[in-house]
Amino acid sequence: MPLCRLWIFIWIGLLCGSLRAATSQWAHFARDGTLVYRTSPGGDRIMDFSYAGYAGGGVAIPIVSAKRSVRPTGDHDTLVIQRAIDAVSKMPLVDGFRGAVLLAPGTYVCHHTLTIHSSGVVLRGAGIGKTIIRMAGAKHLCIRVTGGRGPMITGHPIALTRYYVPCGTLSLKLQNVHGLSVGDHILIGHPITRRYIHFMGMDKLFRNGRQEHWISGTVNTLRRITAIRGTRIELNAPLTDSINPHFTDPPGATVVRCETANQLAHVGLENFEILSPPQHGTLFGSRHNGGIQLNGVSNAWLNHIAIGNTVGAISVGPYADKITMNRLEISHATATTGAALPADFSISGSRILINRCTDHGSRLFYFVTGARASGPNVLLNCNFYGNGSIQPHQRWATGLLVDNCYVPQGSIEFINRGEMGSGHGWTIGWAVAWNCQAHFLVIQNPPGAANWAIGCTGLLRTLPMPFTHGPKIPTGIVDHLAVPVDPPSLYLAQLRQRLGNNAIHNIGY
Repeated sequence: MPLCRLWIFIWIGLLCGSLRAATSQWAHFARDGTLVYRTSPGGDRIMDFSYAGYAGGGVAIPIVSAKRSVRPTGDHDTLVIQRAIDAVSKMPLVDGFRGAVLLAPGTYVCHHTLTIHSSGVVLRGAGIGKTIIRMAGAKHLCIRVTGGRGPMITGHPIALTRYYVPCGTLSLKLQNVHGLSVGDHILIGHPITRRYIHFMGMDKLFRNGRQEHWISGTVNTLRRITAIRGTRIELNAPLTDSINPHFTDPPGATVVRCETANQLAHVGLENFEILSPPQHGTLFGSRHNGGIQLNGVSNAWLNHIAIGNTVGAISVGPYADKITMNRLEISHATATTGAALPADFSISGSRILINRCTDHGSRLFYFVTGARASGPNVLLNCNFYGNGSIQPHQRWATGLLVDNCYVPQGSIEFINRGEMGSGHGWTIGWAVAWNCQAHFLVIQNPPGAANWAIGCTGLLRTLPMPFTHGPKIPTGIVDHLAVPVDPPSLYLAQLRQRLGNNAIHNIGY
């Protein structure tokens, strides 16, 4: 029986009560209906991913009133749209918003990039298939939303006390809290020491006789302080990696106060279609049309957008956070050639929710993470068709949930990419595939961390690190292979437990 038919059969059985969903030891409902989790001896657990999404999860996408309207001219429409965006960008903020630019039905021919550079601005069309931005002229990015370059440090580093910090924690114990206040933004610094790199096996990356470098310096995670109790601070979202003082001293992990005032906030793109001519050639060495890029933005959304034939549909840069992408439809008439593959969802930010999105295309990555991307990030109820993959891509991203995603001809891979690229090495830790279906699964176990596949259907593969002939990398935690588990959706169950049923309704469930 084909996998898709088997999956449908299983779920029909569950709905009719003829089959009972299995229960995972790692996350399941207790008798009182609350979610409970199995923890490691150090306290690590599957984190609460429900903090991903606009406004931190469970908040409806706002409806923003239109302040400017634009109609297509039939040619060279970039300037008329940009003038409307710039006009709204100069309006005062009212409850966080300036207003929307409304694109009337029709086809807009754009030769250059449209840019949103102010908070509180929304670009809205009349719907997919009704409002079309047709890319023309020299190859370019269609839309860029761009804020500042990242947090600005305003305090002095404070060391964590010397103890093991488990993945998923919502609090940290510091040596002191001098200069810190509730509401402060902080950067939590995880130093990358030689001892840590050796422990991860990332000091053995050689390609063509030359050593490659994985990561160095410090991995920073942006959070906000919600409470201070003695020398313990509480955080607004879970920490997505563990911190082991044995591998971080010296200099040790730290917390430092920062400002995020240069970020854009409350920006939306909705209800239109981006259409590029079919593109040929290799990923590198050829110029291409790109889709949408988000940098330095918090509390943003992309809603009901179709993107056709771009090379790279969505790119989210570091320190972009609390973003919902809802019902995006991506498609490709042709595939790039060469060894390097493009990525349609390229995520380097935090607390990104990709919900009910589809992608039709081959020879590509449907979803990748960038280097040092700290989640929690979530793919929820997404369908990807073709021989592509969901594959975190490089240099130790942490905190990813792939929840009820369907990749019937492709793969879900939580892997060590070794010397691929320029030494991508271990790509992901503390990642969960939950009730997913793929043609095959590769779930590898990083040193000192975990990756899970729970309730997933697909051929489970074990592979060595690329460019080697063995040994094969140990498989991570695989629980109930080909048997769906309860709750049907981990993200929705976590969101309901944290914020209640209204939060589920707010995001369309």
